[in-house]
Amino acid sequence: MGGSASLQSDSMEAAADSSIPRDKDFGKFQFGCEHYKRRCKIRAPCCNLIFPCRHCHNDSANSLPDPKERHDLVRQNVKQVVCSICQTEQEVAKVSSNCGVNMGEYFCDICKFFDDDISKEQFHCDDCGICRVGGRDKFFHCQNCGACYGMGLRDKHSCIENSTKNSCPVCYEYLFDSVKAAHVMKCGHTMHMDCFEQMINENQYRCPICAKSMVDMSPSWHLLDFEISATEMPVEYKFEKMSAGFNSLQ
Repeated sequence: MGGSASLQSDSMEAAADSSIPRDKDFGKFQFGCEHYKRRCKIRAPCCNLIFPCRHCHNDSANSLPDPKERHDLVRQNVKQVVCSICQTEQEVAKVSSNCGVNMGEYFCDICKFFDDDISKEQFHCDDCGICRVGGRDKFFHCQNCGACYGMGLRDKHSCIENSTKNSCPVCYEYLFDSVKAAHVMKCGHTMHMDCFEQMINENQYRCPICAKSMVDMSPSWHLLDFEISATEMPVEYKFEKMSAGFNSLQ
C-alpha cells in the first residue's frame, strides 16, 4: 500500500513539471474518480466549478441544502477541461495542448466525455445523442423505444415509446443516462438490472408499472395446478356442492 502511494505521489510530482514533454499514455489509469479513470477534470459551465466528472458534479449539486439550487450538468455544454498531468485549463480536446498526453484513451467530442478504460467498449449513439458502453456491434437502437438494446432483443421485445426516458420504478434513478445496466422486461418496461434481480430475490415477479409477469411463470402455474389436483376436496365442501346440485333440480 505504501509503495503504491509513494509511486503515485512521485508521478504527480513529476506531472507538475509541465515543461517535460509527455508520452500520450503517461499517467494512464492513475487519475480520475470513482466513476471514470481519466486524465482531466471538467469545469462545469452551470456553476463555474471544477469536478472530476459530471457524476461528481451532479452528486454535489443535488446535495445542496437549498432545493432550488440543485441541478444536473448538461454534458454537451462543457467547454473547458483541466489536464490532471500539467494542470493546464484548456478547451475540450482529447490531447492536452500543453503536455501532450491523452486526457482520455476514449474521447467523444459531442458528449465531452473522457475515459481511459476502453475495455468498456464505449461508443457514441447518434440516435440516443450520448455515449453508451458494451460495443457498438452488440447493440441496436430501437426507434420506437428511443433506446439502445442488446442484439438479443431485436424484434423480440415489446416497444414502449421513450421507455428509458423515465425513472427506474424501484430506485427512481433516471434510466436514460444511468451508468447502471438496465433490463427490459417482457412487458416492455425497463428498470435497472440490479433492481430487477433484487425483486426476483424477494419473490416479487410482477412489473411495478403494469403488474404483468416479469419472468415466465409457467412452471409455477403447472406446479400450482398439480398441487390443486392432488389435494382432495374436504367432505363438507363435497356435501355443499351436492346439495346445491339437488336444489337446482327442484
